[in-house]
Amino acid sequence: MKIVVLNGSPKGKLSVTLQYIHYIEKAFPQHEFSIIDVSQKMRIIEKDNKVFQKIIDEVGAADGIIWAFPLYYCLVHSNYKKFIELIFERDVTDAFTGKYTAAISTSIHFYDHTAHNYINAVCDDLNMKYVDFFSAAMQDLLKSSEQNKLKLFAENFFKVIENKEPTTKNYMPLIHSNFKYHQGDPASKVEPGDKKVIVITDGLAEQKNLNAMVDRFKRSFSKDIEVVNLNELDIKGGCLGCIHCGFDNICVYQDKDEFVEFFTTKVLSADILIFAGAIKDRYLSSKWKLFFDRSFFRTHQPGLGGIQVGFIISGPLTQLPNVKEIFKSYVEWQRGNLVDFITDEYEESSHIDELLQNLAKRLVDLSDKKYIKPVTFRGVGGMKVFRDDIWGNLRFVFQSDHKFYKKHGLYDFPQKNNKVKAFNRIMMALTTIPFIRKEFPKRIKNEMIKPLQKILKD
Repeated sequence: MKIVVLNGSPKGKLSVTLQYIHYIEKAFPQHEFSIIDVSQKMRIIEKDNKVFQKIIDEVGAADGIIWAFPLYYCLVHSNYKKFIELIFERDVTDAFTGKYTAAISTSIHFYDHTAHNYINAVCDDLNMKYVDFFSAAMQDLLKSSEQNKLKLFAENFFKVIENKEPTTKNYMPLIHSNFKYHQGDPASKVEPGDKKVIVITDGLAEQKNLNAMVDRFKRSFSKDIEVVNLNELDIKGGCLGCIHCGFDNICVYQDKDEFVEFFTTKVLSADILIFAGAIKDRYLSSKWKLFFDRSFFRTHQPGLGGIQVGFIISGPLTQLPNVKEIFKSYVEWQRGNLVDFITDEYEESSHIDELLQNLAKRLVDLSDKKYIKPVTFRGVGGMKVFRDDIWGNLRFVFQSDHKFYKKHGLYDFPQKNNKVKAFNRIMMALTTIPFIRKEFPKRIKNEMIKPLQKILKD
């Protein structure tokens, strides 16, 4: 069989993910593999239609397609996202229709599920036959147990193709609306005081609803607020995955374009941030993905601490829980406060006006009160993944993170809490005594709430 591998790493042949593909190649020499470095060669692919069409022709001639990619900010790299956009924009979806497909990623398992949800949904939109995914930690290939899993994964993929087995469709087509939003005038204005309010958008001229919602939000305030359009920002290219920033947060693009200065002086210094964009396939645009990828010069350090965040989205956001999950997770682990998502799905202009006006009011009010809601599993679990990897295998690579985590008490390992260690040692010894062990179930509920009741009395 002929298998086409769409390599989503900007590092091309030096991709960690690609080594997993090479392992499959060696394990199954009877199959022909064609590896295409999509992300690394994105500029050429976008500019030269012959190069793009050659890739599409290879896809059309293949028996199976493997999407192979490293994770970048809960999704794929911005160049990979751009390639997916081109498939739809240039109307070459027929080449993918009916093709058996699977996905392989490498990461530290930080929101790898959202990236695979995205690829699965794109494959369903392309009417491909999605079989399965394999999400590996970067060094899993060194373990014999993981090598066996990878071989079984590949063996199953090839078997499904050979037997022409049916596959499940997990995502239904999105339903887009033709609703046209017409903004009204605010009855009153929100006084932002000395709050620094920044709206970041990627709105193009033809995105009428998005631009109108941004303008209506802007007019909710009693004084002018800053709106930055990513399309007007000088950004030379996407994240290279070079880890140049690991030692001291200095990006390889430093002083070569406007992104680092913009992010440092505008984004990180804001009191209130609005991210505004339109749904494109199963996410926002590749321009927005470029924004998030390039912000990685701060590596794994939370940067939105204390900032109130809102999203203004044009398109079927409520049909895309995966997108909401990504942005909720992003804000939580960055230690910001996500106030709300406002979309044009309500299809009633006056109601959208009210929601935008209320969003402005709530953002200022919560900023005045310095309110940050408690984090959920998204923030707690995500931060623990970073904590453990920065303490462990990634410490020498991301030395800046290591210093930051030490300084801000992010190495909060429970096994280092001597008080808890002593308590557990004593209690575990006591519960070996039959009488105490018997009494324990009777008393545990009262004992759990006793410290809280003391607070209520005080």
